[in-house]
Amino acid sequence: MKGVVLPGNRAVEFRQFVDPVPGPGEVVIAMKASGLCGSDLRPYRGPAGSRPEPLCVSGHEPCGVVAEIGPGVRNRNARIGARVMIHHYSGCGVCKHCLVGYTQMCLEHHVVYGFNGHGGNAPLMAIPAGTLVPLPDQLSFAAGAAIACGTGTAYMAVKRLAVSGRDALAVFGQGPVGLSATMLARAMGARVIAIDIDDERLALAHELGAEHTINAKTVDPVAAIRDLTHGEGAETALDCTGTAVAREQAVKCARIWGRVCWVGEGGTVSLEPSPDVIHKQLTIYGSWTFSTIGLAECAEFIVDRAVPIERLITHRYRLDQAVEAFKTFDAGGTGKCVFLWE
Repeated sequence: MKGVVLPGNRAVEFRQFVDPVPGPGEVVIAMKASGLCGSDLRPYRGPAGSRPEPLCVSGHEPCGVVAEIGPGVRNRNARIGARVMIHHYSGCGVCKHCLVGYTQMCLEHHVVYGFNGHGGNAPLMAIPAGTLVPLPDQLSFAAGAAIACGTGTAYMAVKRLAVSGRDALAVFGQGPVGLSATMLARAMGARVIAIDIDDERLALAHELGAEHTINAKTVDPVAAIRDLTHGEGAETALDCTGTAVAREQAVKCARIWGRVCWVGEGGTVSLEPSPDVIHKQLTIYGSWTFSTIGLAECAEFIVDRAVPIERLITHRYRLDQAVEAFKTFDAGGTGKCVFLWE
């Protein structure tokens, strides 16, 4: 089979791989959808030769159907033809973090599919049966791919902030994760203030439930958020960008006793601990993706609250259009981009 690899310098290559066969405890998934994520842009943009060969198949937002079952599999989700999302990590399976579904926090080791294990940008994918999470019948495979990383990440961050109808939530960055946070927080009752530097993404954020939008290129977002919150600042703030400026602004826009969460990866931040955090009695969370349980919970929430996740998906591609897909996603301005097999 042919799979997509990311050798760096914004190159996309199709390489030949042996069709996977499920080993003990494994299943093979016939891919139906695979999403592009901001995390994919790190190897895509990175220098060529910076990662060891042979490179793995890219794609860590896989969604499909169970095609083959290996020996010893007793997972009730692993039935031939079952519609599934894939929790894109695996670990030792027995440490305290693995046992509660946070295999990415494994105390022994962990695999991240799409990076150091073969991912979803190929027709077939072999993975441990324990990574399978049922995809509700009400959701498309494309929606399942979105939930399998970006939207699931947003869900756990917004849940950790415990947003409700009492809160204003400032969401910095309106890429796929930020747009997901906007939709989900709105469904939880929060008043959402969306911040970005791209007018197209801000327009989509407004369509998806943001009550206010702020272009940080033209307006000081901290001052604007205070103007919208009686001079006090937002009860909650979420940074989805990973940039130093937005992280700092997320902290500074929060009111006394506020809650802030960072999910954007990489980068740095500089803060003045006393005025920015200590004297405001601020709580700052870090949130890294989700557990298998959290992934299932996110999908159920989207179904139960009729969250319009299909509107998040702005670009759909065949796998043979991978060069175009990555180029478009890299340029910004999109919502979710997905590969589809049907």
